[in-house]
Amino acid sequence: MPPPDAPVYAIPMRYRMMENLHIVFWLFKDLAWCMGWKVFAVIMVIPTLAIAIMVAYRTRHIVSELCHNLAVAVWIAANSYWMSTEFLGIDSKEIGGGYTYKHLAVIPFAMGILVLAYYYLWYKPRQKAATTASE
Repeated sequence: MPPPDAPVYAIPMRYRMMENLHIVFWLFKDLAWCMGWKVFAVIMVIPTLAIAIMVAYRTRHIVSELCHNLAVAVWIAANSYWMSTEFLGIDSKEIGGGYTYKHLAVIPFAMGILVLAYYYLWYKPRQKAATTASE
């Protein structure tokens, strides 16, 4: 149990509802991808990605939340790009060096990993050290 003076992170209900709706859109997008419902899947990218970006923006003042929400947004972008390459039939088309158009999704996936690496390997250890030093 946290100490009584531990900081509390509370999410306003309208933000939580938006995050929950975001999950619904994401599931519909991936279900449509799985089922090959191309138009519906592409349409669902719009609210899924838009809400992910909005959530990241709204949490910009909390570094841990911002980093994780940015990682989610680029994950959705990478996932949506990958889906689009499959729908266009170019996912396995080679672009050179043994790489295909699907492999370009590595760029946003790597961006998400870099954002989280920044948080866990640089930002968070320094915050912990600063907190320990001030006690």
